[in-house]
Amino acid sequence: MELQNDLIEIISLSGNVKKKFLKAVKYAKNDEAEKAEEIYREADDQLINAHLKQTELIKKEANGEKIESSLMLTHAQDHLMTAILLRDMAKEFMDLYTRLENE
Repeated sequence: MELQNDLIEIISLSGNVKKKFLKAVKYAKNDEAEKAEEIYREADDQLINAHLKQTELIKKEANGEKIESSLMLTHAQDHLMTAILLRDMAKEFMDLYTRLENE
């Protein structure tokens, strides 16, 4: 049950983070760079929490605790990986919109 709770937390945090990164891009697109940065930082802080939860699971497995592969585990990993990729892409888009506004 503890594993399921950890996976649900990763899924939930990652889903919220993805929404916030997309929101940050929208603010940047609308020439609201400060608000975009604020939302981006909030999302990044939450992403760190999701990543730390994943790291806890990796440490448990490295220490010999058996972590069963499951659809939920795969789903959590997929959400986290997508959120990490979206963070990087959001920053690129935010920088691009800022550059376009300054030209």
